[in-house]
Amino acid sequence: MTRPYFIDTHCHFDFPPFSDDEQESLASAAIQGVRQIIVPAVAAQYFNRITALSQTYPALFAALGLHPLYIAQHQEQDLEMLQRFLLDPQLKPVAVGEIGLDLYMDEPHYERQQHLLRAQLDLAKRADLPVILHSRRTHDPLAAILRKVKLPTTGVVHGFAGSLSQAQAFIQLGYYIGVGGTITYERAQKTRRVMAQLPLTSLLLETDAPDMPLAGYQGQPNRPERAADVFATLCELRSEPPQEIANALYENTLSLFNLPPLQ
Repeated sequence: MTRPYFIDTHCHFDFPPFSDDEQESLASAAIQGVRQIIVPAVAAQYFNRITALSQTYPALFAALGLHPLYIAQHQEQDLEMLQRFLLDPQLKPVAVGEIGLDLYMDEPHYERQQHLLRAQLDLAKRADLPVILHSRRTHDPLAAILRKVKLPTTGVVHGFAGSLSQAQAFIQLGYYIGVGGTITYERAQKTRRVMAQLPLTSLLLETDAPDMPLAGYQGQPNRPERAADVFATLCELRSEPPQEIANALYENTLSLFNLPPLQ
């Protein structure tokens, strides 16, 4: 088959080891076919950095949001700042994210998480943008919130490691499922089975770099070029030809985030 193009739909490219090494990191990713990267924010202090990266490098696209793991530092004025960035026609973010819920952390401040999530979902609706969703031990309550909000452009549940029925619940609401490095681990049998069974039309490719290292790279920063390795594992798990899988992942991403097609 012809060499496929990949889009890493979730890479924290504003963090080390990519900061101050952007051109070389983008070149390394492109060699492996990863030609575009979506960079989600985790806190308001990174909005300027991420939008600057997206305006400097055509391969990078900004997503802006307040991550639940940083719940202790988010302020109400951060929501006002997020609104300004999302509605600025010159900045052109492609999504609201990374946002969501997390009950795995020691002090989740869960009511505050839910407040910020709902506020950001409202902003996504106002800006007509998709959302990039973080969810750990919260798939069912997250699906319930999404069911009520009814975003017109939906989004993706990133780094999904839940059950098949939970994935199907998100898909029925029109959401995509992010396929990441978890599937490269033999022990992750549940997640591997889920990704083998979901419809191709509902899958997106991601790394979560520099986090979530793939099997064989433990202890090393994850990198966007390893989206190609996630893809290779996905091809081993599924029955469709690799070219069909690559085309579906690519088209799904363009459709959800309204990205320009690669030339």
